[in-house]
Amino acid sequence: MSCSDFPVELVTGSFSKDDADAVRLVLDAVPHPIFLKDDQSRFVVLNRSMCDFMGHSYEDLAGKTDYDFVPKEQADVFRQVDWLVLETGEVNENEELMLGPDGEIRTLVTRKARASLPNGARFVVGCISDITKLKQHEASLQLLFEENPIPMWVFDRASLRFLAVNQAAVEHYGYTREEFLSKSILEIRPAEDSEAFLQVLGTGEGSYRTGRTWRHIKADGSLVDIVAYSKRIEYDGRPALMVAVVDVTERKRAEDDLRRTREFLDTVIENIPVMLFAKEAREHRYVLMNRAGEELLGIPRDELIGKTDSDLFPPEEAESFVVRDRQALRSDSVEIAEEEQIRTRDKGIRDVVMRRLAVESHDGKSKYVLAVAEDVTERKRDAARIAHLATHDGLTNLPNRTALIERLEFTLERATSGRESFAVMRLNVDGFKEVNDVCGPGVADALLRQVAARLTASAGKHFLARTGDEFTAVVADGPHPETAIALADRLLATIADVFDVDGQQLHVGLSIGIAFFPDDAVDVTSLLSNAHAALDRARADGHGVFRMFEADMDRKLRERRALEKDLRSALANGELFLHYQPQANVSGQIVGFEALLRWSHKQRGMIPPAEFIPLAEESGLIVPIGEWVLREACREAASWPNTIHIAVNLSPVQFRQGDLPGIVHSILLQSALDPTRLELEITESVLFDDLSRASSILRRLKSLGVKIALDDFGTGYSSLSYLQSFPFDKIKIDKSFVWMLQQNPQSAAIIRAIVGLGRDLSMHIVAEGVETIDQLSFLTKEGCSALQGYLIGRPYPIELYAKEVGKRAPTSSVASRRADGNSG
Repeated sequence: MSCSDFPVELVTGSFSKDDADAVRLVLDAVPHPIFLKDDQSRFVVLNRSMCDFMGHSYEDLAGKTDYDFVPKEQADVFRQVDWLVLETGEVNENEELMLGPDGEIRTLVTRKARASLPNGARFVVGCISDITKLKQHEASLQLLFEENPIPMWVFDRASLRFLAVNQAAVEHYGYTREEFLSKSILEIRPAEDSEAFLQVLGTGEGSYRTGRTWRHIKADGSLVDIVAYSKRIEYDGRPALMVAVVDVTERKRAEDDLRRTREFLDTVIENIPVMLFAKEAREHRYVLMNRAGEELLGIPRDELIGKTDSDLFPPEEAESFVVRDRQALRSDSVEIAEEEQIRTRDKGIRDVVMRRLAVESHDGKSKYVLAVAEDVTERKRDAARIAHLATHDGLTNLPNRTALIERLEFTLERATSGRESFAVMRLNVDGFKEVNDVCGPGVADALLRQVAARLTASAGKHFLARTGDEFTAVVADGPHPETAIALADRLLATIADVFDVDGQQLHVGLSIGIAFFPDDAVDVTSLLSNAHAALDRARADGHGVFRMFEADMDRKLRERRALEKDLRSALANGELFLHYQPQANVSGQIVGFEALLRWSHKQRGMIPPAEFIPLAEESGLIVPIGEWVLREACREAASWPNTIHIAVNLSPVQFRQGDLPGIVHSILLQSALDPTRLELEITESVLFDDLSRASSILRRLKSLGVKIALDDFGTGYSSLSYLQSFPFDKIKIDKSFVWMLQQNPQSAAIIRAIVGLGRDLSMHIVAEGVETIDQLSFLTKEGCSALQGYLIGRPYPIELYAKEVGKRAPTSSVASRRADGNSG
């Protein structure tokens, strides 16, 4: 719509021609769509930008309501907002999704305010801002598509078949979603329209560019006139078109003449809820500033009008405004939009999107800069926060895996071009899982933040990221491996000190794996994988150390992971079973059996316990496997006519996870085994991990009537305080002392001391690993209570010990199941 199309002269009879032209010029020059509605929600005034936005001339729009241009549901909402603004007088701001004349779906902010004339008439003044780009990070295409009140669909550009339809299309056309998806786009339009549609489709321009309407067939057979807006997209990897449909069947075409006054136009400009101002071109003095501008700048209008930017702002800022004004003036009528910062009196520095436009007076003698400024400070801050969260860990604020990959790719490219080397470190916090299990996730999170802070301080200039349950460092500066080793030593040392978390003194450690570019790998994936392989070796070597990648690690790591995968299914596949090794008193009488876990792999055959038990403990599989061993051993022992005891080993992992006493109690009830026949064997590591918690669990187990044995005594962290803090029923001397009786005199002294200790504490003593008559004689002479080892009996299926447990002798087929055993 041209300026001459705007009928200001029809409604400003009481004003001079110059006045009418001036107000028309101001309103039409505003680059934002501006409209005014009366108390019946009829469009009374629309500026040139609003007409362009609606895609109609002023004559087509004036006197119409939203019901003439949008679906009733949407128009109902607009009218309700209009009523609230008129009744309350408060400015209303809403975000809306609309279809523009260019066929693109846009995100708009519509601000509405009330304007009143001296004669009491009230109007709604509205301004529309296009914030599509700012909202792209906030809305997903699926939500825009499915929840849009405008009928929309996607169809395949090759087959023309519907690929997706939204609920609005289903409701408007009457077809079910399944009926839509069974059709092509040609099946919902008259046959005579197909050729014209295919011609437009072939141009790739989209039907909206033709300016024509189309006819569609609804489910009830009726025809509707529509305008279609389409956009090329990729849908499930196929070229497609996304289409939005506006039904224009019932749109009214009537026109009404509108009257406006100069006073009325002033009210419109005053109530536009964005800053609008004008400066004269010669000296850049302000000649217009609306109320929104006053509020944003915090400067009264009587201080603004007639002043220049140098009178109001610091010199550098004022000069930048003048430069941009001159640029707008040189561009003539082209709108220039830029993001700028404005210093305000009350709100600090604000980010605004400033749109400037050069306009001339009606007689062409004067030139002005007309500008609209939209405050986007909060939106920019939100966008910055979202961008930060996308590349940083929410708990530690360290870079996350996404940022790590970007840094590694950059570092690798730089190192490749400069023939440099760098290191990748994978860091695991040892003992963190135990803190989480015992103290809870709140304490664990607080601990992890302290760990991250220490690591960051020690890493210094080197890049550090949190990657899942681990940390990863990129060491790019300095000679290698010296720089990487020095950093690893610093990191180990900084984590060694105690952590104070909410008054709790906590200890954790660190294991580190290191891989080098280009010696160990030349791509990001391999570098990370090899560093992790080195980390696995560091953890296997006892934690608290660093290890560098070795070529054989990768093969061993793959084999270990494959074995872990097979172990996860071994229980369900019936590959796990028990062997039983007898225990006897010094006279040779069998007094019990120890249940020992065995694994017959479907391809590899028998897997040694020393190979798969540590793997089960590290992966956590020992918990369900251990429960199965306990259940199976109790079930078997309950079937023995001879009421001898059954011993079962417990892993330290079982003490840290789940309700162990509750599980034991349940198994005893289900198997009907006398609790006094069950012996639970633990190692000293259970007590070393958390003596207070372990003691509490052991006392609950004792209260069930079971016996507790301390296994492998004399190794590891043996402490007499353990024997004092908990009354064990039995102590088992580790087999290594028995085997060294002939070679090492200290072994005999240690055994003699343990036997004496057990006698004084009224605890039974069992010696493991008894394989020779000489060993038996020594242990008998020293007064050892019971014996276990190959000399007494090897671990076999219980059928081979049928006589000892009082059961019927096995058939010959049982012998085929015999597996080579060991001393347990």
